[in-house]
Amino acid sequence: MTQHRITRTTPKARTFMPTTDDARVSEAIAKAEAKTSGEIVAVVASESDSYAYAPFLWAALAALLAAWPLIYFTWISVQWIYAIQIAVFAALSVLLSTRPLRYRLVPRAVLTERAHARAVEQFLVQNLHTTVGRTGVLIFVSVAERYAEILADAGIHQKVPEDAWQGIIDEMTAHIGAGRTTDGFVTAIERVGQHLAEHFPPGSAPINALANHLIVLN
Repeated sequence: MTQHRITRTTPKARTFMPTTDDARVSEAIAKAEAKTSGEIVAVVASESDSYAYAPFLWAALAALLAAWPLIYFTWISVQWIYAIQIAVFAALSVLLSTRPLRYRLVPRAVLTERAHARAVEQFLVQNLHTTVGRTGVLIFVSVAERYAEILADAGIHQKVPEDAWQGIIDEMTAHIGAGRTTDGFVTAIERVGQHLAEHFPPGSAPINALANHLIVLN
C-alpha cells in the first residue's frame, strides 16, 4: 500500500475527472495489460464517507459551550439559555453541513482512515483479489479526502517492494495538484504496467479479465 495526500481537488469525481478523458485512461490500461498477465483497475470516488455526523457533533459542542458564559455572566433565565442553545445548534448544523466545511471538520487521520477503507473495499469489489497469481493492482483516488493510494495484491509483493510504488504515487499526485488529473492517471498506469511487465509477463493467466475503463463512484 502506498498513499498520498492530494493538495488540489474539486468536490465531485466527474468534475475532477471529465467523461471526455475516460478513453485515454482505458487506452492506457489496455496498453499496459497487453504486456503483462497482471490486472490494473483505476477507481476515482467523490468521497469515501459522507461524514454527516460531523456538523451535528460540532454544533452540539458549540451549543453546550454557549451556555457557560450566559450562566456565569448574565441574569438570563434558564429557559432563555436553553432557547439560545437550541438556536445555536440549529444554525450551526445548517451552516456546517455544506460540503467544503463538513470535510474540514473531520480530522485528517479520520479522512485517511475512511479513504483507505474505501480503497480496500474497492480492491475486493472489483475482484482484484481473484486474479490468477494474485497480480492485481488498484489505483485509487478519493476526491473529498484528497487521498490517493496504490494497492497491490500478494503475488506482486513477493517480487516488487512496497516502496517501489511511492515514486509513482508522488508523480501522479503532482499532476493532479497541478490540474492535470488525466495525465496523472495515465502516467501512473504506464509505470505500474512497467513493473508488472518486468515481473509478470503475458502467460497462461487470462488477459483483460477485469474492466479496463475508469470506474467512477459518485
